[in-house]
Amino acid sequence: MGRYLPRYKEQIKPIEKASEAIHELRPVSFRYKKEIDRTRSLSFGLIAEEVARVSPDLVTPDREGKPETVRYEAVNAMLLNEFLKEHRKLQQQANTIEELKNEIANLTVTVKDQATQIQKVTSQLEVITPKIVEND
Repeated sequence: MGRYLPRYKEQIKPIEKASEAIHELRPVSFRYKKEIDRTRSLSFGLIAEEVARVSPDLVTPDREGKPETVRYEAVNAMLLNEFLKEHRKLQQQANTIEELKNEIANLTVTVKDQATQIQKVTSQLEVITPKIVEND
């Protein structure tokens, strides 16, 4: 995937470990207070005050500097970053599993070959053993 020159953004760098903050977030269901939403319909999301304690960059403050709303677009980017990290781990694990399967298959062949060789030696010993016993 090629890189493009952004028209409106600068100081661009990967999120890396910053997205791990989402593991500390607590998704909730809630209803807004009546003065904010008359219908008081059920909503799902995060509590801005809690999010601010985990990662202040994920909230937009009000005029007094208190957390007012969660920046869900930033949370989404962090979720995507964590998903991609887990996806890479999963791919690595799948590769490891495939390598282990191949190794087990190779070892199985080796064990079967050794069992065959042991059987041949055992058969030869069975033929030789009576002759040794007779000579005593």
